[in-house]
Amino acid sequence: MNFASAPSLLAAALLTAAAGPARAQNRVANYGYGQPGTADYEHFSFWTNNGRRSDIHYAHGKDRVDNPLRYGGASRVQGQAGFKVRFENGRILYVVPSGTGLLVRASPTAAPKTFAWEYEGPVNGVGTACSVCVADATAAATLLRQHYLR
Repeated sequence: MNFASAPSLLAAALLTAAAGPARAQNRVANYGYGQPGTADYEHFSFWTNNGRRSDIHYAHGKDRVDNPLRYGGASRVQGQAGFKVRFENGRILYVVPSGTGLLVRASPTAAPKTFAWEYEGPVNGVGTACSVCVADATAAATLLRQHYLR
């Protein structure tokens, strides 16, 4: 072994060890409404990091214009457990997990839009695997109930 290269090998090993568990702790549940690539499309990504609620993103439209959201706290909407998400401009949406989907409302009394879990990964061998994405709709619903309803 060349001892001159030992520090760089050690640094690389430490970086790999440090980065591996952190990536493994991130999880994301993705939900969509409408057809991707159209003007009416809407998408939510709910993230956890180290078992704690973290980032929320909302994207919409053909070009998926991204908007970071803030968690607005737990709420009850028409008797169901849910939570609020807040846009940077102060707009609030009410999110209620329902089965494996989401009911999203502009106000507690507004008619909901039903969002379904979205698979992120290769289709027929084409595309990139998403290592942080939850595996299925049941896992996505569980992630939301465990980390966003409290």
